[in-house]
Amino acid sequence: MSVAKVGSVVLDCPDPHALAGFYAGVVGGTPEGEGDWVDLAVPGGPTLAFQRAEGHVPPRWPAADRSQQFHLDLTVEDLDAAEKEVLALGAEPLDTEDRSRGFRVYADPAGHPFCLCAC
Repeated sequence: MSVAKVGSVVLDCPDPHALAGFYAGVVGGTPEGEGDWVDLAVPGGPTLAFQRAEGHVPPRWPAADRSQQFHLDLTVEDLDAAEKEVLALGAEPLDTEDRSRGFRVYADPAGHPFCLCAC
């Protein structure tokens, strides 16, 4: 028996509404909330939450002095199609050159690394 279940995954960021909108475009759902906190109820998954963090310093990937802290693995059926969509939403490619792998690494608009995985 588990001790707990995932309630939400919370990301610090400079603009919770903008980052929630980005992830709504990637995984679906409708952002809800005001001010410094926005929830995104993800269909079929845990809630993603976004909280304003003044002075937010985004992680760097890979970098020991500014570790990624956490990242999301997002399962997709077609890496090329998913890549086009996340780039159009504002993602930045971090490690996408090796097209033989089953994953590619990006940063969201606030600098958090995430992977698209065809696993």
